[in-house]
Amino acid sequence: MKKLELLKKVGKRIQEIRLSKGLSQVDLVGKIDGDIDTTNISRIESGRTNPTLFTLHRIAIALETTIDDLVRIET
Repeated sequence: MKKLELLKKVGKRIQEIRLSKGLSQVDLVGKIDGDIDTTNISRIESGRTNPTLFTLHRIAIALETTIDDLVRIET
């Protein structure tokens, strides 16, 4: 799997989890501990940026899930 394809799949997975919890990107940003903005969440969900492990950790906590669940993708 190529890097861009992986980033898009992880981003889509994050978006699916966020939407399943009824959260907008703005809502998610408000729940994340630390400095992150809606533009960054948008880039992550669209696969345009490679989030750090720490950012994935903070997103997982905000979504009340695990990093494993965020990066679980069907191949």
